[in-house]
Amino acid sequence: MLFLVAALMLLGVALGTVAHAPLSFSVAAGAVIVVWLGVFALRERRGRRRGTPAR
Repeated sequence: MLFLVAALMLLGVALGTVAHAPLSFSVAAGAVIVVWLGVFALRERRGRRRGTPAR
């Protein structure tokens, strides 16, 4: 339960920061996160297809 409260507080801080940042910065940061998650998903998928354990 404490972990959930801490995660929600951190989310609130992050959303507050994004609300005060310029729109172009927020879009650029979002694009970087999407690319990062896409690369991670592709690496996980490739690792599972080859039968090697993902690290």
